[in-house]
Parts: sequence; C-alpha cells; structure tokens
Amino acid sequence: MDELAFHARRPQLNPVPCVFEKAILSHCAHCELASRHALAERELVACSIEVAQINCTMLARLFRERATFALRLPLLGLPVAHAKAMQLQCGGLHGLQAVLNEPTPDVHVMVRKALANDASLLDLPWGTIVSHVLAWKIRRRAAKPQS
Repeated sequence: MDELAFHARRPQLNPVPCVFEKAILSHCAHCELASRHALAERELVACSIEVAQINCTMLARLFRERATFALRLPLLGLPVAHAKAMQLQCGGLHGLQAVLNEPTPDVHVMVRKALANDASLLDLPWGTIVSHVLAWKIRRRAAKPQS
C-alpha cells in the first residue's frame, strides 16, 4: 500500500486515534482503552472513549509545550521528528508515572489519577516531568554480530 493510500484510508478505519500511539506501539506504555487495528502492514491504535482521547490530547500538548525549549523543538503546529516525538511521549509518560508513583505505565489510569489529585493537568510538577523527558533515550538497535 502506498503512503497516500494509507493516509487516505487511516481516518476511516481509525476515527479516534490514540494520542500516545508511538509509546504504546513501542511498549513504553499501555492503555486499558487502546484497541489495535491492522492496516496493510502497519498497526494502528485507537482510543475507545472520546473524552479520554481529549484528556490525552491535552496531556500530550502540555508535554510538548513544557519541553519545547529544553528539547529545542520547532514552533507549535510544525511537525516533530520521530525521535523527538518518542522522547516526548515515552519520557513524558515515564515522568508522569514517577510523579504519580504508579507501578505500571497505563496512560488512562495515570491521566485519571492526575486529574483526581490535582484537578488540572496544568498543576502537575512539570519540572520533574520535563527532566524525565530530557533523560529518556531511544533504544538503539543491537549491533549485528560480525562474521
């Protein structure tokens, strides 16, 4: 399937895409509301509740807004490189997990707990979360054995 056909078909198959799809597909986190779908050779992650997706969208925007300067990201609205997007998602969720003292990185559970504790995602300790974003490193592929 070519890239244009993939992007044209994606919204029909996945009308409520998971905001943290990259983190879920790379096993940095999981979510009890996520459902996986296959499209051609690719895997998509959908959110089963729209309100949860709105909360996650707000959290992802806050990750980006708070870490923009530290990560030297482009202005809001411009695309972010894959490695930086992974760092934002995985590092941000890892930081949120540490701040909330959660045993597992379940996105929906953490967002619910953050909203219950602070009543607003804006009141989270962003300095600690951003330090986890900065510390997170993408896994490198193992070196091929030389023959």
